[in-house]
Amino acid sequence: MNLLSSLRYLVALNEHKHFGRAAQACHITQPALSNALRALEGEFGVVIVKRDRNFVGLTPEGERVLASAQLMLHEHAILQQELKSETHLPRGPLRIAAVPTAIPIAARFAAMLHARHGGIHPIVLSLSSAALEQGLEDLSIDMALGYGERMRVQDSRLQAWPQYTEHYFLLRRADTPRQSGLHIGEPMAWREAADLPLCLLTPEMHNRTIVDAAFRTAGVTVQAAMETNSIMTMMLSVVAGNVCSVLPGSLVDTVRGYGALEALPLTGPEVHTPIAFISHAQARPSRALEAALSLAQDAEWLQHAAAHSGALIA
Repeated sequence: MNLLSSLRYLVALNEHKHFGRAAQACHITQPALSNALRALEGEFGVVIVKRDRNFVGLTPEGERVLASAQLMLHEHAILQQELKSETHLPRGPLRIAAVPTAIPIAARFAAMLHARHGGIHPIVLSLSSAALEQGLEDLSIDMALGYGERMRVQDSRLQAWPQYTEHYFLLRRADTPRQSGLHIGEPMAWREAADLPLCLLTPEMHNRTIVDAAFRTAGVTVQAAMETNSIMTMMLSVVAGNVCSVLPGSLVDTVRGYGALEALPLTGPEVHTPIAFISHAQARPSRALEAALSLAQDAEWLQHAAAHSGALIA
């Protein structure tokens, strides 16, 4: 039995919750995956997988084996990176996940990281806040860009590096297009924005929770004209349709070249949401992650991030 391969199959099964999909992800047959897991149970002398016609879950003993498997595979990946890296030249993949509204900043960060350390291979993923939390806990992602206050950074297993503070805007078509690009107009009250046809994120998205809370604080409730879990759909619905949208500055920044649009800062209440990079505090970081965390605290990077997010006044 190849222990590392069997542990990798167990991690895949926990991720996909399905024997067939886990086998496909591991590029093996389903019987081969099942046989490897039975061999793993024989190795440790415990039942790991609750078996039925479909995947039911892991036993308590299986959960303990899974936690060890995640750490062992993490350490294996770090060792491989170290053996392939020179002291000052970190190499290897780095999985950077971000909530959808922070993806533009995550993309800029990954590009700057690769420019400084060409041996690092950034993998940028768009995930929900819940998926970010899970990914950090099971070590399937290296660092996350998201809502630090939501992600239990007080938990000793997580560590946060503040990046910027989001402000919110109403994005709409401008009455008079501008050759110079998107215009940032006069502030608008959240109460006033509630009367407009809005395209908003679907209720399970954490950003929608923030937006709904702002409307409630303003003393109104909003009925969205459109809903989506796609950031691109939100923005294109404003470009191509007759709806408006509520977006944080990091997303408004991506359409600054569109002279047909304007963005109005939303006030009453002032909503400022801290965004941070978060990583696992207890798992040993790879050299690639160490380089990324160093960049996350770099003054030049933080100035760049602030210029493309927040109140968009930089």
